[in-house]
Parts: sequence; structure tokens; C-alpha cells
Amino acid sequence: NGHKGHVLWFTGLSGSGKSTVASAVERELHQQGIRTFILDGDNVRTGLNSDLDFSAASREENIRRIAHVSALMKDAGLVVLSAFVSPYQKDRDFVRECAQGNFSEIFISTPLEVCEQRDVKGLYAKARAGEISNFTGISAPFEEPTNHELDVPTHEMSIEEATAMVVDYINTKIALDQ
Repeated sequence: NGHKGHVLWFTGLSGSGKSTVASAVERELHQQGIRTFILDGDNVRTGLNSDLDFSAASREENIRRIAHVSALMKDAGLVVLSAFVSPYQKDRDFVRECAQGNFSEIFISTPLEVCEQRDVKGLYAKARAGEISNFTGISAPFEEPTNHELDVPTHEMSIEEATAMVVDYINTKIALDQ
């Protein structure tokens, strides 16, 4: 396929723009002839991880499984775009370890206040009302990344600008990996 596999791990709060940016990047890379696959909560929580809840142990297991699936796909030569809140640094470090070098952590650094304003599913309001427990950013912690490769502040740029930033980064990264 002319390129090595790579895991792009999008992390950030719910509503930060992880899936939106990852989907736009995936479309752009696909148009460039790069073999891609996107993993996010919507397509993983309904199948592979449908047996998990949102407890700390289940969140860790969720990321552990996704890390291994991402690494397998990367080994098959795909650029895997994984978009998950993944609130704990130790879990993101585990994903990095599984990917064995072909990994980039992308922090979608949208602040909590902006994520709450964007909350199309009403999850933050439910969490603040006590209807959802262990909700990251409200009743559960989010450990901001400390060793990420790229910071994408979607509250300060358009989706097109965010997409271009990530696409430029991965195109350079893939070229260097060959």
C-alpha cells in the first residue's frame, strides 16, 4: 500500500471534537490513497466492548482491548484513527507501548466549558444533575496528556483547519517512517 501502518490516538473530553476531526482526517487520508480505519466509542462500545460499563476497571479494559485491535490493524498496514476519551495517562501510555513506535497521541484540547456548550447529547447536563455517574470532566477525572505529539484546539480553529493540521502531521510522519 506504499505506507506503513500507524495509530493516531485522539484523546479529549466528550464533545471536544475527537470523532469529528478523526472522521474528517480519515476521509482526507482515504482520498490520498492511504488505507485507513476509524475506531470510536460508537462502533466499539456496541460490539467488541458491549459487555463493559463506565467504571474505572471497565474504562481500562475498554482501552486495553482497543489498544490491541489498533496495533493489529497497524501491523496490517492501516493508519488507524482511534477516537476515545481515554482519560487516564497510564492507559494512553499502554496504547503507545502496544503500537511499538508507530503511534501518535493527538490531544483535542477543547476546554470543558466549550465541550458543555457543544453537548448535543445532553450528557454534561445529565452528569451535573447526578443522572450519570463517573462522567469524565464532571464526576470522574481527565488527566491531560503530557507527552502528546499534537495539540489540536478545536475551540480556536475550524474543523477544516484542524483536519489540515492532523493530515499534514501524519503525511510527514508516514514519509519519515518509510
